[in-house]
Amino acid sequence: MGKISIEGTSKTPTVLFDSEAGLMELKGRSIPENSIEFYKPIVESLDDYSKGPKSSTKVEIQLEYFNTSSSKCILDLFKKLEAIHKAGNEVSINWYYEEDDEDMLEAGEDYQAIIKVPFTMIEVEEED
Repeated sequence: MGKISIEGTSKTPTVLFDSEAGLMELKGRSIPENSIEFYKPIVESLDDYSKGPKSSTKVEIQLEYFNTSSSKCILDLFKKLEAIHKAGNEVSINWYYEEDDEDMLEAGEDYQAIIKVPFTMIEVEEED
């Protein structure tokens, strides 16, 4: 399984998925031309990971903005994580949002309402 490491661009988030450490991070903007294509290797890695996950999986989501097609892909990731959680493994999702960013807070709360995984909303100061 190993690691997935994708350097972020102006349209795609920085992605780190370290299956050995049980850690996934998404940071930046997610407005790729083809969200399904962008997220496909991450979803596939999560599928592999779910066959033998770590006892604890930590997910860090710190997105400034994402488009509608990305939101569906993120939901797919969360559903895979929910399955890992339902199988008796610890999964936690930290959702970061900037203090004045109501949209990002609401998006996190929407996911929190859908996915049965422990979510923590973490307010961060705005970056200049």
